[in-house]
Amino acid sequence: MYICWQLQLGGNLTTAFRCFLGVAVLLLLGSTLAIGAPITFAGSSGSLAASATFDTSGTNLIITFSNISLADVLVPGDVLTALFWDGPTISPVSVVLNSGSTVLFGVSDPDGVVGGEWAYKCGLAGAPAACGLSSAGFGWFGPGDVFPGSNLQGPLSPDGVQYGLTSRGDNPLTGNAPVTGDNALIQYSVVATLTGLPEGFDPSSSITDAWFQYGTAPDEPGFSSNVPEPALMGAVGLVLLGLGGFREFRMRRRHR
Repeated sequence: MYICWQLQLGGNLTTAFRCFLGVAVLLLLGSTLAIGAPITFAGSSGSLAASATFDTSGTNLIITFSNISLADVLVPGDVLTALFWDGPTISPVSVVLNSGSTVLFGVSDPDGVVGGEWAYKCGLAGAPAACGLSSAGFGWFGPGDVFPGSNLQGPLSPDGVQYGLTSRGDNPLTGNAPVTGDNALIQYSVVATLTGLPEGFDPSSSITDAWFQYGTAPDEPGFSSNVPEPALMGAVGLVLLGLGGFREFRMRRRHR
């Protein structure tokens, strides 16, 4: 784009126009080729902050769900326990610890598997969105919705705050009893895999928002994500800006 502007300023109008047109084609082509690329949602409220990245691999939907706050977790309402979004109904495969994550006050199955403590369900009524991933029940998830894996801490999951996500900056020695030893917790992040996506599924267009929920009840803290700007719209805007400048420059030359 910079080269196009230089050509324009140097009076090479035809070459500059072709340059802008070439940039437009490349940007739009790049956006087209990026279909199916991962999309990340992030949001915050006060000291709470979370992110969720939706990616695909074949017919699998891969969700990286993280508590990205650096604040200390002091009460169950600071523990990230659910993610909600709108999407197709698919089947749960696994939930594992993300790189750099660990279980506090508890254990995982081999290879970091914690699926027995997490549930997935679509067709939710009264929830922030139709589909959800949760370590707490909220009255929306039950034992029949859990991923494969051991029940690592009773009662049957999903139940309470256990195996929810604490922040990266959490000090496990501070806070009330539910977050300092009464419940196993995961510090930072998990990766959930679900399968059965329809052919051609594109997260960037098919998943438009996400809701992050904390604690063990719907009236505890929660917030919507910031919606990313689609790459295609950004590319079109950049190209139109360049072409608009090109047109204005030509008009000024005509009136000299």
